[in-house]
Amino acid sequence: MHYLSTRSAAGDGAGHDAATPGPGFDDVLLAGLAPDGGLYVPASWPAFDLAALRALPPPSYGDLAARVLAPFMTGSAALPGLDALTARAYERFRGDPVPLRDLGDGLYLLELFQGPTLAFKDYALQILGLLFDRVLAARDQRITIVGATSGDTGSAAIEACRGKDRIDIYILHPRGRVSEVQRRQMTTVADANVHNIAIDGTFDDCQDLVKALFADPAFRAEANLSAVNSINWARIAAQSVYYVSAALRLPESPNGPVFSVPTGNFGNVYAGYVARAMGIPVSSFVVASNRNDILTRFFDTGRMEARPVEPSLSPSMDIQVSSNFERLLFELCARHGGVVRRLMADFRETGQMALSMAQMIAVRSLFQGFRLDDDGTLDTIRAEHARSGVLLDPHSAIAVAAARRARRDPDTPVVALATAHPANFPDAVERATGLRPALP
Repeated sequence: MHYLSTRSAAGDGAGHDAATPGPGFDDVLLAGLAPDGGLYVPASWPAFDLAALRALPPPSYGDLAARVLAPFMTGSAALPGLDALTARAYERFRGDPVPLRDLGDGLYLLELFQGPTLAFKDYALQILGLLFDRVLAARDQRITIVGATSGDTGSAAIEACRGKDRIDIYILHPRGRVSEVQRRQMTTVADANVHNIAIDGTFDDCQDLVKALFADPAFRAEANLSAVNSINWARIAAQSVYYVSAALRLPESPNGPVFSVPTGNFGNVYAGYVARAMGIPVSSFVVASNRNDILTRFFDTGRMEARPVEPSLSPSMDIQVSSNFERLLFELCARHGGVVRRLMADFRETGQMALSMAQMIAVRSLFQGFRLDDDGTLDTIRAEHARSGVLLDPHSAIAVAAARRARRDPDTPVVALATAHPANFPDAVERATGLRPALP
């Protein structure tokens, strides 16, 4: 398996050039961002046979992760013994790593907060830390990880990389714009290789600083920079596993389920797109946003237009520059890296991007947007607790509200992704229900 940059000449309408193969998985893992500023994607999509897997005894989550990741990792130093690595990655998760709760009437809740930092980023970053370890040992190298977080990525990345001899990790977070639980998860880790930097600004400001470091070739080489944000392809590949797990456990339906995904950076929902590209049946995706609704406005109007970031009760979605959208854009542009390069340059300069009518038809056949403000979020937390007894964090509440709106065909299950434990955002949950959720 080789990889292309979303801005590379190798992707200019001709697909992958076998005569000049792109980097392999290990290079992509350690680099994070491509040298030309683009994001890495596989040169081709591997096929995954869900029907064949259904005929076998249900795999553990670690076994399933090894099956899904292996085709992306051919040639990797971490491929031998991958099943033992994935088993180790998920041994700290509580009980069933991916509980699928039936809320009734064809609506399901995929509870992705069983890991050590109680948020969905653990599912990718616990394996990512081990992959870094294995590949760096094979190459006798060390790296400096630099990442930006709106809360959950930083916590999960630090937990995955703490104490690792070959990694120094620096995490930038927007001061005062992450939850207190997440701030403590990041800033109370005493391992010498962990460094936290609070930035006066928004998540987008943090992300811009990180991208600027990666855009400086001399500094990038000197510090041997790498990334754990969802710009790192390995993150996306690892997150696609829980979509496969959900598809295995849901009742079979003619077109596959609808997934309702709370997202700001587009990484979580793009991981679902990857699962679908591998052959997992998915009917559509609901991209659920808070008041920072750049993605919803894009799906509604066909125009992406950045606006100032506004703080909300769901801070992990307080984003206006959705980095992973570039990967979808690459597919919409027929993998033409030159077109993507021009579109991204224009967006960076003007804050706007418009796609063609044909591209928007393709987008809307698979994605729909949804927005919910803070009042609606609190109402949803309150109503769902009254209805089912389930406590939702603000991000998961937006996904549930979007899922209930999307529920139309009785034969098509709808899955809302619960991306954080309610105790990660106890103030909002208490404000909505009068109950303060306890940390596990």
